[in-house]
Amino acid sequence: MQKMSGERSIDEPLSAERRRRGRLTGWLEGASTPVFVAYAIVASFGAYFCMYAFRKPFAAARFDGEMFLGGEIELKSAIIISQVLGYALSKYIGIRAVSELPPRYHAAALVGLIVWGEGALFLFAQLPNDAKVIGIFLNGLSLGMVWGLVVRFLEGRVTSELLLAGLSASFIVSSGVVKDFGRALMSGRIAEMWSSVPAVGQWIHSWMGQVSEAWMPAITGLHFLPVFLFFVWMLVQMPVPTERDADERHRRESMGSERRWAFWKAYWPGLVLLIAAYFLLTAFRDFRDNFAVELFEGLGYPYSGNETIISEAETWTAVGVIGFLAMLNFFRHPRRGLIATFTVMTAGTLLLGAATLALQLGWISGFAWMVLIGLGSYLAYVPYGSLLFERLMASSGVVGTAVFAIYVADAVGYTGAVGILLFKDIWAADVARLDFFRSFTWLMSAGGAACLIWSAWVFLRRDRSLGDSSDVNREGSA
Repeated sequence: MQKMSGERSIDEPLSAERRRRGRLTGWLEGASTPVFVAYAIVASFGAYFCMYAFRKPFAAARFDGEMFLGGEIELKSAIIISQVLGYALSKYIGIRAVSELPPRYHAAALVGLIVWGEGALFLFAQLPNDAKVIGIFLNGLSLGMVWGLVVRFLEGRVTSELLLAGLSASFIVSSGVVKDFGRALMSGRIAEMWSSVPAVGQWIHSWMGQVSEAWMPAITGLHFLPVFLFFVWMLVQMPVPTERDADERHRRESMGSERRWAFWKAYWPGLVLLIAAYFLLTAFRDFRDNFAVELFEGLGYPYSGNETIISEAETWTAVGVIGFLAMLNFFRHPRRGLIATFTVMTAGTLLLGAATLALQLGWISGFAWMVLIGLGSYLAYVPYGSLLFERLMASSGVVGTAVFAIYVADAVGYTGAVGILLFKDIWAADVARLDFFRSFTWLMSAGGAACLIWSAWVFLRRDRSLGDSSDVNREGSA
């Protein structure tokens, strides 16, 4: 196997690099598997959790009664669409940029992207309402590549399923936490908390006060920036994959255009179906995430007395998702593991319909419904960015990175999210968001389950696990 330009082969001596990274890396190399897994999950979870403080707090604002350019699209919808457009474009860029970027640049790229994102939030705060879409577009343009860079620290290891499941919990929990944090900033509760801090607390309290909707995203980001830098430092200390990792999961290297094209040609029918399901899933998850405040209010849960309800719902969702995904780690054989993954994903889409039926029959509360549809959507959604493509790459024997397939799906998925938002505001403007979302749930349940079942059949119908992967490696070798 030839070595990619600018990439260190796993066979090369690493002593100099390890010395530069310090003693912690050496300690982790000799640590037990549970200790290493715990460390890697904390580092990756923390880094991506903090990223959401730069991406999602604006969703806590309502921008009530404000229309974009005085037209038919609500200002909040226009802001969401602009960020998603930037995020989707970032995913298209990431198909090449993230999959090819040499590991030595990963940490610097992570920090640079977050600093860019925070700068864009400051621009968002200062621009007039109709121009805020520019600032939030630039914010999304940087943040869309953060996931792939964090994944590249974790993939290609024997324990990657556990690591990626732990990482995936971050965006489930963090989305609710940062929105509740943003609402607390606007209500003045965070400023009150600062008032008890010695030395600088009173000054920060008087300066901050009740933060406006425009400045709330940038101020949220400032609170989380130092913590993000710490977790990136933790990621950098992780040792490279071992020879055992390479033997079981195949080597993960930067993936050039020839390898990307060969992988696509070999598996395109199943990939198209997976991407079709992801198109719907991303739009569904994003709608629930961006309009959680409005959905809870429509279900009878106003902010007063329910200040942390979004965090509570997402915490229950995350516990359920991690529990199910952790069980998938027991399926070590590639083919059985893939079958188990598809089974959980399909069950998640079917849960959406079952929960909505239970709500309509009065069997469950609105809070329980939000938790259950969150659980169902994330059971289907999370494996795309973690277990599914990791197992496809490991089973196929393709030399490359799972980040490529993840970013192809993400790019198409976020395009779907934009389409659903435009459809709602232009063609279903008179329909309440809660009613629209409930109808969308039925479509997501039926359409998502059909695409996943068909895709599973395409991938698993061959006698050998995912077919003859040697063709992919032979055609795509660089």
